[in-house]
Amino acid sequence: MAIAEVPVIATRSARTIWTGPLATGRGTIRSASGALDDLPVTWASRIQHPEGKTSPEELAAAAHASCFSMALALRLGEHSVPPQRLDVTATVSLDQVDGRPTVVSSILRVIAQVMDVDRDSFNAIVDEAVALCPISRLFAGAAISVDAVLDGT
Repeated sequence: MAIAEVPVIATRSARTIWTGPLATGRGTIRSASGALDDLPVTWASRIQHPEGKTSPEELAAAAHASCFSMALALRLGEHSVPPQRLDVTATVSLDQVDGRPTVVSSILRVIAQVMDVDRDSFNAIVDEAVALCPISRLFAGAAISVDAVLDGT
């Protein structure tokens, strides 16, 4: 009996080349799409000052912010109140848990310009977007919080 293949919505990949030991080594990150082209990464820039280099947590924050903005735009549109503008910032935190570095939280800050929606309805739609967002679900073991405000301008 053949196993039926289930199509996926999307598959993306990125590659890191790392040279040297953790403390003094360095890496470069490149995405298959070309959008990320030789982004430098080091352990020191990850846990101290970035100095123009990225980190897995920064990339995770970028993924969460962009994914959540899409999920929220979708849900707002489904409720016939499409956003004029969404400004989403994600802050991802790395900490020690049981002696191992662990992503412990992703805090989303949302400033939304949406016409014709009251605060309670907006907050309910935000909750729907949290449940929908694939990156939020990826972080299921971490604390995820959303501070969303309607911008009256």
